[in-house]
Amino acid sequence: MPNPSASPRRKRTARFVEIAERAGVSASTVDRVLNERGSVSAAARERVVAAARELALPRLLPETQHGLVHVDVLLPDSDAPFFRRLDQALQRAMQMLDRRVIVHRVALPPADDTTITAAIAQPRYRRAALIVTTHDTARVRDALTAAIGRNEAVVTMVTDIADIARLHYAGIDNLRAGRTAGYYIGRLATRPGRVLLLGGRLDYRAHVDRMGGCRAQIDEAFGHLACDRETFETFDDDDRCYRAVTAALKKGEVSAIYNSGYGSAGVEAALRKCGVARGIVWVGHEMLDLHRDYIEAGIMDIVIDQDPDGQVIAALQHVLHACGVVEAAPREEPVEFRVFCSANVRHNAYLSDG
Repeated sequence: MPNPSASPRRKRTARFVEIAERAGVSASTVDRVLNERGSVSAAARERVVAAARELALPRLLPETQHGLVHVDVLLPDSDAPFFRRLDQALQRAMQMLDRRVIVHRVALPPADDTTITAAIAQPRYRRAALIVTTHDTARVRDALTAAIGRNEAVVTMVTDIADIARLHYAGIDNLRAGRTAGYYIGRLATRPGRVLLLGGRLDYRAHVDRMGGCRAQIDEAFGHLACDRETFETFDDDDRCYRAVTAALKKGEVSAIYNSGYGSAGVEAALRKCGVARGIVWVGHEMLDLHRDYIEAGIMDIVIDQDPDGQVIAALQHVLHACGVVEAAPREEPVEFRVFCSANVRHNAYLSDG
């Protein structure tokens, strides 16, 4: 006579085996998921619960998302106002997140591949997703590719990385931003002349795309202007900008300046020293209080701002959707950038003290 107490165990074991076969995991993994013990990846947990539902397992099933969701946000260690605004945007967004979503902000040297790749490759916890703003090098691409291979959801923010299977790029279309700069330069610079191009960091794809877009727009639409053959890399440094602008003005025939990064104080100082502070079209990036002052003084004409809050929200939406925390699929298009001039700058601070 069969032992009645043994029957349920045999029935449960057989069902666990069926679920394991359908989910493509081991029976022990099914046991850990359904009894909510042990460490199981989010992807495996989802497959097990889905298989259990398909087989109509007669029990209360666990949530497919279980435990903490760790997200790393890797940003350049920079005092530049934009990155301070980006950090404040991240802090605001974090206050609205589910408690089980843990966001770790990591500040990294902007050009130290060893430190950057170590942060990508060696998380101190089971990382579900990675949001990264960094320069584009072979070592960085390899490290991000390995992270993607570990099933981490990787989103690039502010500046993209070429040739990786990242989940999403949360940033503006920098090529179009450069073309927009070229359009305004062409419309505002009425006299023939040269356009001086100041590139912040040319190891960042964003700056390369901005320069390329500006060149293309001016070449295509404004024959009275010619971009300088070389882009002067400033590394966002005031002194480098000052020297580049001063040298260009000494050569003569400069009609406009496009600066894709920082160093604006150096540009302004050079324009004033040479007595052309209001005579040359100047287009720059990022809305901040210093740029507002230059615009109101008639020295700077246009600022293209890439909306740090919009980029942070887009990045978080994509990684949280990939991790199953957010159900609705986020939008795929780039974050829209904004254009400021003397007619629409605001008077309260763009960068808070907090």
